[in-house]
Amino acid sequence: MTFTYVTLFSNLIEGYFQDSILKRAQEKGLFSVAYLNPRDFTTNKHGKVDDTAVGGGAGMVMTPQPLYDTLKQLRENDPDVHIVFATPVGKPFVQNDAKRLAKKNHVAFVSGRYEGIDERVIETFADELFSIGDYILTGGELPSLVMTDAIARNLEGVLGNSESLETESFETHLLEAPSFGKPPLFDDKGVPSEFLKGNHSKIAALKIALSECKTKFFRPEQLKRHRKRTLYEK
Repeated sequence: MTFTYVTLFSNLIEGYFQDSILKRAQEKGLFSVAYLNPRDFTTNKHGKVDDTAVGGGAGMVMTPQPLYDTLKQLRENDPDVHIVFATPVGKPFVQNDAKRLAKKNHVAFVSGRYEGIDERVIETFADELFSIGDYILTGGELPSLVMTDAIARNLEGVLGNSESLETESFETHLLEAPSFGKPPLFDDKGVPSEFLKGNHSKIAALKIALSECKTKFFRPEQLKRHRKRTLYEK
């Protein structure tokens, strides 16, 4: 799989792949990373990629030509590339999106800057628009990395133990149960005694109960939907 980042600031992204799980996965050839800078495509003699907005308003907007030509070349080189724009007006990015996009051969993330991207470029090239939350960031690089991390974890071989994917939050419509590391007693705080007895069926049942408690506290509406779905499946 290939992840391509269309960004004015590739250095903000490159460092994330220099350590830990994603570094090892890249070294194994499980995915590759590429970068395209719209500034390399601008016809402006000063290398500008932004200008004032048509109709007025605060701030600058990414001008269409550099980004348009960048994405045009990207799509010509790979007609099957799936182009994603990171934008606060996109649909919320969720776990099912990460699992679905992990089946693609090539995903490109377009990172906006300034006050945003010219809408005509989005209409021409976007396959999907995603938001990672209802807040504003200074650019699309962080959302692109968030989505990459979520997608890459679903690639075969990236995680040391693929079973960990099955018990994570959102895989069962419940938040993941609390985790406890060794030692069993730390700072005068213990762990649920059932975890120490080795009865795997009882441990599994307790984890489900703890997941429901956590979901009820943090996401009560999600727990209601989960219970309705469970009743329907029965």
